[in-house]
Amino acid sequence: MFASPALLLASQSPRRHQILQEAGFDFQVLRIEADEDFDQTLPPEHVCEFLAEHKSKHYSGAISPKVLVTADTIVWIDGQVLNKPADAAEAKAMLKQLSGRTHEVYTGVCLRNEQKTKVFHARTEVRFHELSDEEIEAYIATGSPFDKAGSYGIQDWMGYLGVSGIDGCYYNVMGFPVSRFYRELQAFCEEA
Repeated sequence: MFASPALLLASQSPRRHQILQEAGFDFQVLRIEADEDFDQTLPPEHVCEFLAEHKSKHYSGAISPKVLVTADTIVWIDGQVLNKPADAAEAKAMLKQLSGRTHEVYTGVCLRNEQKTKVFHARTEVRFHELSDEEIEAYIATGSPFDKAGSYGIQDWMGYLGVSGIDGCYYNVMGFPVSRFYRELQAFCEEA
């Protein structure tokens, strides 16, 4: 098995922390302040990669001998990004938009050390059952949608009962494509 270097994880996402911890990675959590503005004309794979790399560029501290990891997850439907909802009304509108349809989840990841940078993304299709207004309102009342892109977490109630299927990496939908990350990190560390 590949022996991963220690990581500097610039993410406040409890789901990313959980995924990396359960996968056995050694990491230290950093906080990076960076705006999340992007060119609205970019395709989704470029949006998530741009945001992940943008966050990385806002870290000016020492990295070596570790690897800095930044990431950004977006929900894409109808040619637009669904970010974290600002309030209950926005969460309801997003969940109604996702109801009975297929959307895409993209996570961009940036790996950086003192010598180089590698950026990649993962894409997963997610299909939703038709959701009633009562189901949407009950889910919003839990408070769960407010820290999640697209207003839902696949690992909670909405994922259990609202998602009818996925095509791609489950962990990508949670916020971090850990299997792809492992392979990309291995290649990153082996490159001269």
